[in-house]
Amino acid sequence: MKRLVIFVAGCLAIAAAQAQTVTYNIDPAHTYPTFEADHMGGLSKWRGKINSSSGKVTMDAKAGTGTVDVTMDMASIDFGLDAMNEHARSADIFDVAKFPTATFSGKLAGFKDGAPTEVQGNLTLHGVTKPVTLKLNSFLCKKNPLNQKEVCGADALAQINRADFGVDYGKDIGFKMDVTLRISIEAPRAD
Repeated sequence: MKRLVIFVAGCLAIAAAQAQTVTYNIDPAHTYPTFEADHMGGLSKWRGKINSSSGKVTMDAKAGTGTVDVTMDMASIDFGLDAMNEHARSADIFDVAKFPTATFSGKLAGFKDGAPTEVQGNLTLHGVTKPVTLKLNSFLCKKNPLNQKEVCGADALAQINRADFGVDYGKDIGFKMDVTLRISIEAPRAD
């Protein structure tokens, strides 16, 4: 019996030693948060992206834990139309002079087969922080075939109300305030 207890304790110690948190740095060349918002009360949809972002992901797949931190440079907002980009940066909409970044920080959750299914966190936009849960449509870690380093990638989706963040331009003339937010990332292992 004593040998069995020692054996079980040894196995638990080995399992604990094998569980580890790994850090992945978000690759800004392969990470572009995007959004889709109403234009003119249902007339059309405007889509844009943030061209500059940074951050990191930490994960312990065996323990089913991890974190996500993304910082978005709001001056890099891009609708594909220079006039709209300038207007979006102005005090009318995002006021990037006063609020130069937006951030999302959260915890990986709902692990199934070693991969998270959502990120529960907080989005800070226009100086306002609100809880937002990102649904993970996909999450995969594997070796990059080009450099053989481990890399994780994900496609996350959420719906927000932009007026909740103080970004309500056009509300008085019928623009809808709902926005689809998508954060697609690639993040190579840090070590």
